[in-house]
Amino acid sequence: MYALFSRVSNGLTEMRKSFGNYVVKFGSAIVNDVTRDPTMIPDLIGFKKRMESLTVTAFGSSKDFANAIREAFEKFINKRHNKPAELIAKHVDAIMKSGKGITEAETEDVLDQCLSLFRFIHGKDVFEAFYKKDLAKRLLLGKSASVDSEKSMLMKLKVECGAAFTSKLENMFKDIETSKDIVAMFRQSPRLAQQLGPVEVYVNFLTSGMWPTYPPAPLTLPVELERCQNVYAEFYLSKHSGRRLTWQNQLGHCVLKGSFKKGTKELAVSLFQATILLLFNDSPVLTYKEILASTSMEINELERTLQSLACGKVRVLNKTPKGRDIAVTDSFEFNAAFDNPLYRIKVNSIQMKETAEEQKDTTEKVFADRQYQVDAAIVRIMKTRKKLSHTLLIAELFEQLKFPIKAPDLKKRIESLIDREYLERESGETAAYVYLA
Repeated sequence: MYALFSRVSNGLTEMRKSFGNYVVKFGSAIVNDVTRDPTMIPDLIGFKKRMESLTVTAFGSSKDFANAIREAFEKFINKRHNKPAELIAKHVDAIMKSGKGITEAETEDVLDQCLSLFRFIHGKDVFEAFYKKDLAKRLLLGKSASVDSEKSMLMKLKVECGAAFTSKLENMFKDIETSKDIVAMFRQSPRLAQQLGPVEVYVNFLTSGMWPTYPPAPLTLPVELERCQNVYAEFYLSKHSGRRLTWQNQLGHCVLKGSFKKGTKELAVSLFQATILLLFNDSPVLTYKEILASTSMEINELERTLQSLACGKVRVLNKTPKGRDIAVTDSFEFNAAFDNPLYRIKVNSIQMKETAEEQKDTTEKVFADRQYQVDAAIVRIMKTRKKLSHTLLIAELFEQLKFPIKAPDLKKRIESLIDREYLERESGETAAYVYLA
């Protein structure tokens, strides 16, 4: 058919147009179908591969038809604002964490395919926000299957979007490396090691502003852990005076040794789980209220943690009365009869799935950052031009801003700058603005 249409005047142009329309129609059906969100990215990657293969086998590797695919993908993938960008970040996260049954070469190939979709996304800052949040979890919880793959992805993003896009992500890696050096210096001091006693502690020092922000997680640590925290804080502040440390309790994890009737076991637990378990060194039975008073944990966090210890697969505690739900009247007892064929056992936390509220919060942070970028762009343009009509200002903003935005939203930011006396309307003209020095 391609050969036949090539003989007709404008035949290939019409064929290219129909082919582009088909790609848009089929791709839009994938992107706009909410039920297909879990498989959207693999489906789009597979669809893109089929269309590219078609240009080779049916269209003689025509550049015009290859361009038609690119134009069509850019058109339909941005019909549903932000969601494809978020799902690409989630898909990359799943690849980075899997590692099993996949070689590094295969991982690179999948990352390249994700990047080929990423190129079509207009709201790249949405991808950055979700990717940054997932990368932080992988780095801090040791869930990354390959550091080389992580750094390779970072280089791909840097080449694609520039150094400014990846600067914070690169600083996250630098913080991890710097933390290794600080811990090594700490361990070289016999005096400090003696202060820690038999406890081995590793601390990651994160630069505020480079990492995602985490909500405060109140926790009263056991004396043993609080002492370790204080020793490390004193050491760090002696080397870096004037800095302020804020401990992120929800990111901590520990390995505890437990003595049971059938032998000693190592329990890999979160800091919240460790805090509760250490209370049973002093008392074999504790009530819900006693645990709450001793740990000062937030209610929902406390209930999830108790559920993981007393109602999950690894039941280190016994709950009275028995049941899956935690109640204020419950009491908990150390399960001395606990047994497991493994020496080291991972006690899984009951993770809350990323809720719609959390996703909305991440998206809102992106929109807040965009407002600052819009304001800066308006001031930058007006500072250069001094006076500009509304139409020309909007046109220049559309040219400079790298994310999708509507004219009414730009008008709101202009009004905001007028209220804050960065700009004023030209006397006698409502459709022109003057920069105020």
